[in-house]
Amino acid sequence: MLKILMVGWLLMSTSAMAQLRERLDSVMRATTQPNQPGTALLVELDGKPIYQKGYGLGNIKTKTPITPETNFRMASVSKQFTAMGILLLEKDHKLSLDDPLIKFFPDFTGNVARKVQVRNLLTHSSGILDYESVMNLSQREQLLDADVLTLLKDRDSLYFEPGSKFQYSNSAYCLLALIIERVSGQSFATYIKQHIFQPLQMTHSVVYEVGKSIPNRAMGYAKNKVGTFILLDQSVTSATKGDGGVYTSLTDYQKWSHALQNGTLLDLKAALARTSQAIDATSGSSYGAGWFFRRPANPVLFHSGSTCGFNNYVIMIPEKRFLMAYFSNRADNKANAAAVLKILVEAGQTEITDILALDDLTQ
Repeated sequence: MLKILMVGWLLMSTSAMAQLRERLDSVMRATTQPNQPGTALLVELDGKPIYQKGYGLGNIKTKTPITPETNFRMASVSKQFTAMGILLLEKDHKLSLDDPLIKFFPDFTGNVARKVQVRNLLTHSSGILDYESVMNLSQREQLLDADVLTLLKDRDSLYFEPGSKFQYSNSAYCLLALIIERVSGQSFATYIKQHIFQPLQMTHSVVYEVGKSIPNRAMGYAKNKVGTFILLDQSVTSATKGDGGVYTSLTDYQKWSHALQNGTLLDLKAALARTSQAIDATSGSSYGAGWFFRRPANPVLFHSGSTCGFNNYVIMIPEKRFLMAYFSNRADNKANAAAVLKILVEAGQTEITDILALDDLTQ
């Protein structure tokens, strides 16, 4: 498990800021070759970007360089957008977090859909079965969120009583995407575009849909046994939307972060309080509104997102207007993200607060 240490920042001198930028440049250059897939990194202090650069290639075949406008597949970082969609529908009184699944999925058999509530899906406390554990091992066509429902609706069993435990669940967020569709009458991709991306002017962000183009898209890569990067952009589970289908860039994610800090769409701190679930076997860590977080009164928020060919980390401290967004289109970049975090820790001048990244719980 990756340990992340975060810093309370004081005003940095011009020379200290220049030194921080050089150290970040150094680690980025050392870990990314110009002709290989790479990384985009954004660091904001007090709401202002002090570092915003891309290294390496977003597409090896076309030799397209990574820039702050390059769109990466967010994988599980997408869950904060799915959660926001649900919370906006609640704000409009179109659903309640206490609604049972049977309200939206009457074809669910047994007692599962009567026991599990929307809030359980949001907080990974539903006990819903992992769809990857019950899917056909010979599956070759990409699964959609609707396929996840088909896999689960006839299984009258849970891992545990809803609300009694925390267990990270991609299935839950696929079902949340379907709830958004059934309540709004729109496709998940359209709803997120019209209610989140467009109001925040996230003009290049999209929810992945098979066959539709993605602007400035980074392709995903991984090393083969001889150390050569090969295309590893899609898998059989890459087309589900609610658990990991958002593509965005540093430029657009910065707008999203500012909206969360400013309460543009809704009050994030209040949402965390209403949708939080304590995480078992950790001290003071919770999950709410699509985020892992510590210290609800002054939250430090974190999420990772890893899938075939992509590795992402975001950390936000709203009270300090701090953001680190690290997006990578290569599957082996956890150590590089940790090196960036170490530099940020060492550059801090005040009390250090540590949080558990919990990235072993995310996918």
